[in-house]
Amino acid sequence: MLPPEDSLAAHDAAADAAPVIAIARSRLQTRPELATLAAHFGIALREDDEMPALKLEVALDEQGAPRLVIAGDEREYGKPLCVDFVAGRADHRRRFGGGRNQLIARACGLNRGVLPSIVDATAGLGRDAFVLASLGAPVLMIERVAATAAILVDGLTRAQGCADDEIRDIALRMQALHGDATRELGELVTQWDQPPQVVHLDPMYPHRDKSALVKKEMRVFRALAGDDADAPALLEAALEVATHRVVVKRPRKAEPIGGLAPSHVVEEKTSRYDVYVKQALR
Repeated sequence: MLPPEDSLAAHDAAADAAPVIAIARSRLQTRPELATLAAHFGIALREDDEMPALKLEVALDEQGAPRLVIAGDEREYGKPLCVDFVAGRADHRRRFGGGRNQLIARACGLNRGVLPSIVDATAGLGRDAFVLASLGAPVLMIERVAATAAILVDGLTRAQGCADDEIRDIALRMQALHGDATRELGELVTQWDQPPQVVHLDPMYPHRDKSALVKKEMRVFRALAGDDADAPALLEAALEVATHRVVVKRPRKAEPIGGLAPSHVVEEKTSRYDVYVKQALR
């Protein structure tokens, strides 16, 4: 489902380099609609039965409503992956996640009574961004993997049009862009009507052994994006663009990205945030 133009700023981005995913035919959308989706995100539209390991397709949810999903062999990748801000994990975390005492909220400065404008430069499925927006912060989500950006925009569009007033208001504080923050962060933030006070990063941490990929969902992301080997360049771009601070999620025992010591650290048992402060949030 292609979102309205005001849900996603126009951005020319290259197709995924590896042919690991394609858009599949669907009876739920016309061929012109699918072709528009393919052109918008730079993903091939396949009309034969020979699909790559993963496919981007329109499917029906439990209520019979259409949504965009990434699907593959469930034995390898699990159930089809979609973005749902209305129910499930996102809704549970919104209601019971701990509010401004959550690690991410403290790292971004929301526990100090301020509401900074936040750029999530590694948005993924938008889960962290939704938490921040649910606490009142305006959030720009940037996702460089085309297929992930497509389902992110689809989920945001559905949330912005849902019947639940609270969820709709949260979603309207969010915007999504498809682009590579490592190379284009400065340009991308100009397409937002807020200053980039805080930049949030959660780069993919390199895995040592494929057997360690416990979550099948993570296999989808590894197949589409691999590891974030350019994390030092991403941090450099974030430090250049953020006006107040950059926060970086890391495994608790991992080295800081590029060996750059943070201003301070906010941590819990398994993970931490390295916080690079440029000036105080007020």
